[in-house]
Amino acid sequence: MIKEIIHDEKFLSQKAEPATQEDLYLADDLRDTLEANKEHCVGMAANMIGVNKRVIIYEENHEYFVMFNPEIIKKQGAFETEESCLSLQGYPKKAKRYKLIKVKWLNEKFGVRVKTFTDFTAQIIQHEIDHFNGKLI
Repeated sequence: MIKEIIHDEKFLSQKAEPATQEDLYLADDLRDTLEANKEHCVGMAANMIGVNKRVIIYEENHEYFVMFNPEIIKKQGAFETEESCLSLQGYPKKAKRYKLIKVKWLNEKFGVRVKTFTDFTAQIIQHEIDHFNGKLI
C-alpha cells in the first residue's frame, strides 16, 4: 500500500527498533511507496512512512531490494558528497559516505545475507541506514 511520506523531523530523529517477522508487511508498503515516488527517490527507510523499524528498500537497475535490520560491518574510501531526501525539505546537504561498504542483513525470508556494495548503491544504503539511526542529513 502506498503510504504518506513523513516530514516530522522529531519523529525522523528517533532511533528505530529492530524489525521482526511481524514487520514483513513493510516490504510491500515500502516497495509500493518507493514505486510511487520513483521520480524523486531511489531508497526509503520505514520511518519515512511512519513505522519506526529497521527496514530499508533501495532501487538498483529497475529492481527493488529490501533489507531487514541491515548493519554496516565494513567501510572504506570515505568521501564527501551532497544528498537530498524525500522526507526533508530544502536543498541538498553535505554528507560523509564510503565508496565501499559490507552489509549484513536479513532478507524477506529472514535469512542472513552479507554482501559488499560500492559506489551509488553503497551511498543509498548508507543514507537509509542513517534514517533509522536517527541521523538526518
